[in-house]
Amino acid sequence: MKTERTLVLIKPDGVERKLVGEIISRFERAGFKIIGLGIVKPSKKIIDKHYPKNRQWIENLGYNLIKTSEEANIKVDLKKDYGVKNIYELGLKIRQWLIDFMSSGPVVKIVLEGPQAIMTVRKLVGKTIPFLAEPGTIRGDFSCDSPLLANLEKRPVKNLVHASGNKKEADKEIKLWFKKSELINTD
Repeated sequence: MKTERTLVLIKPDGVERKLVGEIISRFERAGFKIIGLGIVKPSKKIIDKHYPKNRQWIENLGYNLIKTSEEANIKVDLKKDYGVKNIYELGLKIRQWLIDFMSSGPVVKIVLEGPQAIMTVRKLVGKTIPFLAEPGTIRGDFSCDSPLLANLEKRPVKNLVHASGNKKEADKEIKLWFKKSELINTD
């Protein structure tokens, strides 16, 4: 089996709710090695580097807000409701909500290592939208936030944990959050 490394961030809502030990223990019980661990109050600069800046990703943030609102029969007026002219500007605003939230309090940063770590950790974490996450996953067991509520309150969804989505993302994020000297070499 392929051994991989992945980044997990326990977000400010997970730290505030005192779920750090529970979340970490789930990864340990699944057999992953913790090869990097720390707690930081990240700057807006590091969070800005963490989240993608490409147009497609930013526009998807805006489209997701519109889609969620439409599904709840809520009409969105971009100018009146969010002070923006288009989907891209809306996505930029949502990206800023993410930056503000992630830099609002302590974050626990973790590098996990193990077989198929990226995919398996994402399964343990659960779907991004907490109320859609399966029971038994971290988000399914400990969060019930929804995009609709987040949109109405003009904030990101509070879903406790970030987990890298693929190898390229994991490599980039691990380098962003950890110095090489902070990682335990398990070779």
